[in-house]
Amino acid sequence: MFSQEPLRIAKLGEPILRKKAKKVTNISNNATQELISKMLVSVKKSGGVGLAAPQVFQSLQLLIIASKPNERYPHAVYREPFVMINPEVIKVGNKREKGWEGCLSIPGIRGKVKRYKKIKVRYTNIKNELVVEKLEGFIARVFQHEFDHLNGLVFLDNIKNTKDLISEELYLKKKIKTRAK
Repeated sequence: MFSQEPLRIAKLGEPILRKKAKKVTNISNNATQELISKMLVSVKKSGGVGLAAPQVFQSLQLLIIASKPNERYPHAVYREPFVMINPEVIKVGNKREKGWEGCLSIPGIRGKVKRYKKIKVRYTNIKNELVVEKLEGFIARVFQHEFDHLNGLVFLDNIKNTKDLISEELYLKKKIKTRAK
């Protein structure tokens, strides 16, 4: 059994967040399995909906999507947490839309980012099986956000206008108020 302590999250300015992550070569080894286990604990305890290995100081092409309503994302859709190893984007849809994003590595700020509404991806799962899957809506947005981390990007790199930034505190007040109507 691995530790249930969350891992330290890299913050904006840490060099690891700007590096292109390396492919995972051995999914079943103890170090990879321990990292996955600790990342699952970390994303759950942090209130995130996704987490990429570079955010926990590991330059590996590994990400987790763990979307569920929580304090930071009260209106997130629920999907059982899943691990994506060496993910690739196979195809993107025609439509993109702006939506609010936050990041555990950039606390206190949200930004409106334009993302594809639908994407088709290929990845290896935790059982070492190759999976091809279509993602859409919020889950597609989370994937694209985490996938950016594997390529040394953060959501701020996709902000075209600083008017598309807001404090997380104000975002949560406005978002909750808007949905409660």
